[in-house]
Amino acid sequence: MIRVLIADDQAMVRTGFGMIIGAQPDMEVVGEAADGVDAVAEARRLKPDVALMDIRMPRMDGLQALRLLAGPDVTDPVKVVVVTTFDLDEYVHQALLGGAAGFLLKDSGPALLVEAVRAAASGDALISPSITVRLLQHLSAPAPAGGDGGLSPRELEVVRLTARGQTNAEIAGELFISVGTVKTHLGSIHAKLGTRNRVEIAAWAWERRLVS
Repeated sequence: MIRVLIADDQAMVRTGFGMIIGAQPDMEVVGEAADGVDAVAEARRLKPDVALMDIRMPRMDGLQALRLLAGPDVTDPVKVVVVTTFDLDEYVHQALLGGAAGFLLKDSGPALLVEAVRAAASGDALISPSITVRLLQHLSAPAPAGGDGGLSPRELEVVRLTARGQTNAEIAGELFISVGTVKTHLGSIHAKLGTRNRVEIAAWAWERRLVS
């Protein structure tokens, strides 16, 4: 079972997410929090597989809570999926830098929410396709030398599609390969680039202008 913590200051949102998660045969809600301080405390106490984290919460916002739970200096990071109403560029940038294992808009729908939880639990990450292209452009920096990272042409194709927010199934369909082959390519890409999840692959691609 994937154990999920839900952190949001709106009770109705917590209830809605709880119903979606609870309806999945492989998931259970193990705790809730209405602000960032409680979210950090509950995450450390319950050690969930995945935490769903809103950004705008009282006492401590979700981005600060994210950094405390999943930042680069955290020894045993929690897999945090940021779920918010606000698709502001700065929020996404901070979430990715803070170690988020996914970024979804609240109107993304139940299917994408469930997929994001499963992706995070398996060590992957998912960003709402509706915001991936626009927002990751703002991570762009001057392309480092040797921009292909030693990736094969097929791996670069997988990277570009991943950076556009496509799921493994969508990538498989577009490239006419199996989902298992996509996962194999992603494993090789992670090894070559030193990335931990899809978010970091997407950021790497945008920084090198591999996606237009």
